[in-house]
Amino acid sequence: MTAARPAVLAEGLRKSFGTVEALRGVDLAVPRGTVVGLLGPNGAGKTTAVRILATLLRADGGHAEVDGLDIGRHPVEVRRRIGLAGQFAAVDPALSGRENIELVGRLYHLPAAEARLRATRLLERFELVDAADRPARTYSGGMRRRLDLAASLVGEPSVLFLDEPTTGLDPRSRLGLWDVIRQLVSDGTTLLLTTQYLEEADQLADRIVVIDAGLVIAEGTSDELKSRVGGDVVELTVTGSGDLVGAQQVLARLGRGEPTVDEATLTLRAPVGGDGSAVLADVVRGLDVAGVAIGDVRLRRPSLDDVFLALTGHVAETPAPDGTAVGNVPDQSGPSGRRGRRERAAKGAGS
Repeated sequence: MTAARPAVLAEGLRKSFGTVEALRGVDLAVPRGTVVGLLGPNGAGKTTAVRILATLLRADGGHAEVDGLDIGRHPVEVRRRIGLAGQFAAVDPALSGRENIELVGRLYHLPAAEARLRATRLLERFELVDAADRPARTYSGGMRRRLDLAASLVGEPSVLFLDEPTTGLDPRSRLGLWDVIRQLVSDGTTLLLTTQYLEEADQLADRIVVIDAGLVIAEGTSDELKSRVGGDVVELTVTGSGDLVGAQQVLARLGRGEPTVDEATLTLRAPVGGDGSAVLADVVRGLDVAGVAIGDVRLRRPSLDDVFLALTGHVAETPAPDGTAVGNVPDQSGPSGRRGRRERAAKGAGS
């Protein structure tokens, strides 16, 4: 292992479930001390990639390393060096918050006193002291997420996998968890974060890898990906439904690209390298000449929503065509099912 080698490295990862190809040759690198966001819709293959890297699934092909260790040859040692918080909070609802963290500590083969000490520190860090001795079933969704993340850190991992950690949380809880994640990174933790939330990737990730249908289709910083979409975006609304058609005709005549319509909102993108302010001025003048009444108009930079739509042809929240998440093994989801038990065990080195 060298300092320059990525903390997480995947080359040509492949995985199929029956006739469904969940991963079709995924390449991924996470430099040490950084956050890489794995962005994609349900069924893209994000969870499958994380479960392979966390040694919960075996790849059908390809090569992967975590912290310099081959995951196929050294799975037990890999588990000692990683933390994992999955889509479902893998906590035992009958145990208290303190007992849940201590349990994971014992799975890491920590002495009882050390497991208790680390649990106390983590409960303080995640602001769970007041609820430490209450059963986890009494916790709110945000508290369960924080407890699950605390448990994933009891082994003091160098690499942390967070698989859609804020799914189902209210906005306040999501923002609170973002603050926790930022603090972990500032402390030197390497993080691979999967998410469907474009804003989450934009806020947290140093680099973003976009995955769709089991393939990496783009990667780069948030700004680099946005620049690939094109120039600035002009969005406007018109006051009457009849004006919508007229506005579309005006925008199309400007020769600045094909306008798109979302309900009553028209969107026009400046060409690559184009001046968004100039486009905006042309739009306003053209609509004024045509007698189209504007309800609202604004100029903005492309968002990651624009990036994902441009790259994949659909929005990030679109599920797989059959309504399922590709790569999710049937009958194993949920914190009390086989998947939940395996994810708890993966937080330690006992499996």
